[in-house]
Amino acid sequence: MPDTSKLGKLMKGTIITITSGKGGVGKTTIAANISLGLALKGKETVAVDMDIGLRNLDMILGLENRIVYDIVNVMENEAKLSQALIRDKRTDRLHFLPASQTKDKTSVKIDRFLEIMDELREKFDYIIIDSPAGIEAGFKTSMLPADKIIVVATPEVSSIRDADRIIGILEANEKRDISLIINRISYKLTRRGDMLSKDDVIQVLSIPLLGIVPENKDIITYANKGEPSVLYRNSITGKAFNNIVCRLLGEKIDFMEIKEEKGILRLLKIFRGHNDS
Repeated sequence: MPDTSKLGKLMKGTIITITSGKGGVGKTTIAANISLGLALKGKETVAVDMDIGLRNLDMILGLENRIVYDIVNVMENEAKLSQALIRDKRTDRLHFLPASQTKDKTSVKIDRFLEIMDELREKFDYIIIDSPAGIEAGFKTSMLPADKIIVVATPEVSSIRDADRIIGILEANEKRDISLIINRISYKLTRRGDMLSKDDVIQVLSIPLLGIVPENKDIITYANKGEPSVLYRNSITGKAFNNIVCRLLGEKIDFMEIKEEKGILRLLKIFRGHNDS
């Protein structure tokens, strides 16, 4: 008989891959906020940067100066996984596994990557993979071990079109637990008809909505400081990311509607638009 106790350990952690159809939609910022948000909720979490050669997750987490080894070093047996993992300075429940800045995507060994993910399952409650944007090899590798996949899109026709293509590929590969985060939504532009609405995006993509993040300059300010918005619970973006984390943990949280009042974005009301689950 198979060793079911070992299997249980391997399946402990949940792997969530965060992806997008195109670059520049805020996918890495969302990965950083979800990772730190889960850790702040008491979950043992590791953020894994799989954007080989173009890493940015380290900067948004404020850990760029602490990198010694990266995931490619681990794949090539130049370092142990424990040596490459970086503990976050704000909470000991968050670790970070950086991508290589000097290698390219051909350096990724799929079998070793899957072995590393299984090792992380044994150590962490959540493994958050920041996938490269697009549909090339890095994306396909990042989706392989995923239990859940979050697609990030902005309310623009080009972003929605590319996200729809990504969703089609995921479904063709029998990935079923797929949810959506709509990033950088602006009430002002939506009201003028210059941006798709939340309902427009959901109607086109036809996957469950996990969260909405408003357009707000604070996100860039926080990211530049290496301090994800989720640390600032009283900010509107901090609230948005905290709500997303709560939904991932199974809580029923109503969706925010962001409206503009006298030039200032404020949270005016709560509405029950779509299933939170």
